[in-house]
Amino acid sequence: MAALSKEAKRLARNAAKDVGLGSVARAYRKAAKNPVDMRKVLFVESSLPGPPDSFTLLMDRLAADGGFECKFVSLGKHRVSAADYLRNCQELAREAATARFVFLCDASDVVSSFPLRPETRVVQLWHACGAFKRFGMSTAESGFGLSRADIERHPFYENLSLVTVSSPEVAWAYVEAMHLEGRESVVQPLGVSRTDLFFDEEFLERALRDVYREVPGAVDRRVILYAPTYRGTMGDARAPEPFDIAALAQAVGDSCVLLVKQHPMVREKPAIPAGCEDFAFEVSDALPIDELLVASDVLVTDYSSVIFEFSLLNRPMAFYAPDLDEYVDDRDFYYEYGEITPGPVFRRSSDLIDHLATLGPVPDTRGVTEFREKFMSACDGHATDRILAWLEGGAR
Repeated sequence: MAALSKEAKRLARNAAKDVGLGSVARAYRKAAKNPVDMRKVLFVESSLPGPPDSFTLLMDRLAADGGFECKFVSLGKHRVSAADYLRNCQELAREAATARFVFLCDASDVVSSFPLRPETRVVQLWHACGAFKRFGMSTAESGFGLSRADIERHPFYENLSLVTVSSPEVAWAYVEAMHLEGRESVVQPLGVSRTDLFFDEEFLERALRDVYREVPGAVDRRVILYAPTYRGTMGDARAPEPFDIAALAQAVGDSCVLLVKQHPMVREKPAIPAGCEDFAFEVSDALPIDELLVASDVLVTDYSSVIFEFSLLNRPMAFYAPDLDEYVDDRDFYYEYGEITPGPVFRRSSDLIDHLATLGPVPDTRGVTEFREKFMSACDGHATDRILAWLEGGAR
């Protein structure tokens, strides 16, 4: 009975998507009777209400160019009602029908649903660097993903003209995940636009000021950043069980502070333990992850791709993964977890705390350097320049 109910839900979901995406495609075809505006650029976000950092630098550069008119569109997925979400998708289709460029930073069955005009180019910037945990077609038939048949019925990565990645090493993973076999040239190691910030001295200085303003206790103390990924699904994202924050506070004394940054999709943040208010600070809604990385001396995470950006700073990392076996069974990774992680992996809270308490003033970061050279070689501060050059030349 349970299996039947699950299958019935799958069929109902597919039928609803057939109707909804069909209406989106019709809205696109109707609007496509109008000419393409060669100045029009759309930046499309599925969930967040404002532009994510994946868009910011490109939006600013294109807007400053004077030859483009940039528009940000948020569909409001998981934030608005189903009816409003559908209306937002239809409106996006009408806007995209006359756009020259459409930028994405996540999967989009919406932009994949309509017959793209030859004058329009869709660029997938993606929201993560490197290739860490599996996604897209790489998760087909897994506990985390949909079935291959369902993905092919309602694809998420159609109409792509360019996918930008952080190094040649990871291109194969994006080809697999985005089902681009036979179109491998779409995936280009031009770098990830938003990582240019880590080579901008003005941004680095501003990031420190912002973090110290929010957390004055971080000044002159070693900053440990705990930035795990979420558990569950995007629609029901939850925070993982944290390590023993009170025990860490006791182990490191006044020499450190702990900043906690949950994944943006996690709505219910675990409270800081009583008595740790001068040591640990929940900053998920107060500060962006890029600024927190700049101000942090050590990163503690689990399966988050934030490790790729942090490697650009050449600072130590540690991994707390008590549920590794379950995560591998449910989703898995593109590379063996223990081999790709540029730092020690701990399954027990006490072992992680011992490591952090005994970390020397000049940690060995040779593993981080090798990791960065392999997975982030195209992120050198000029990724945005290369993407703009592609728009001007290769997009034609």
